[in-house]
Amino acid sequence: MRNHTVVTEYILLGIPETEGLETVLFALFSSLYLCTVLGNVLIFTAIISSSQLHTPMYFFLANLSVFDLGFSSTTAPKMLSYLSGLSQGISFQGCATQLFFYHFLGCTECLLYTVMAYDRFVAICFPLRYMVIMNHRVCTILATGTWMGGCIHAIILTSLTFQLSYCGSNKVNYYFCDIPAILPLACGDTSLAQRVGFTNVGLLSLICFFLILVSYTRIGIAISKIRSAEGRQRAFSTCSAHMTAILCAYGPVIIIYLQPNPSALLGAIIQILNNHVTPMLNPLIYSLRNQDVKSALRNAFPRRGQRTYFLSHNLS
Repeated sequence: MRNHTVVTEYILLGIPETEGLETVLFALFSSLYLCTVLGNVLIFTAIISSSQLHTPMYFFLANLSVFDLGFSSTTAPKMLSYLSGLSQGISFQGCATQLFFYHFLGCTECLLYTVMAYDRFVAICFPLRYMVIMNHRVCTILATGTWMGGCIHAIILTSLTFQLSYCGSNKVNYYFCDIPAILPLACGDTSLAQRVGFTNVGLLSLICFFLILVSYTRIGIAISKIRSAEGRQRAFSTCSAHMTAILCAYGPVIIIYLQPNPSALLGAIIQILNNHVTPMLNPLIYSLRNQDVKSALRNAFPRRGQRTYFLSHNLS
């Protein structure tokens, strides 16, 4: 029998095939992360501060802002740390924690997008009963369910991944701890963890995506029955932002986990789109064409501008 050293720390090798681009990548990802934090904090603040936005749709949008902020923060700080020249090492417990929160928040977002599609379905197809069906209790149960579902999903994947023995190489050929990058380093049989991970992540994404398609098919049928063009336009505009966000979020997830043998660089690019670009775009998607959010943002941050105006006016 050979002696093995038990792994207590992993070395994150970073994004494949990007050696020598650390400075450029640091500038790019720090800008993306800053925009993500700023955009989601602004959306969340606007929804909390404006009583006009205390509706089921914006309740779920506030949840989405929290999840986007957490999802991006799971991988971005460590990546920015080693891109800036600091240590590429991450402890065994830190790696397990990163994997847990990545799948916890990722699964929660998938479920939340499905709940938001159901909310739009009720709003368009049953407008007169909308506030009765989507009452405060139902919204709380649905939001709590997404949290609990994501937590159970992440516990299963994390426990299956890290109950294995890791006693060989500690070099993770990726920029964060994810199942496809960690399992090749295990000493034992990884077939169960691979099957469960593939099935759990892929099947969950497909089921949620299917339910969203069903909701929007029903929504499309309902919109086509609206007689006035203005009414159809108004109904479609309430769903267009959510449809755009879904395409940005589900496309990368399905591609990366359901491809048989994706290249390392392609997998990293798709993962980056999912981890860092989509959370940054969501505040823009939901605010650019939404007059209610724009109005709430103006009302949430008006005083500083007004104070500056009055001070300059009085001084002059």
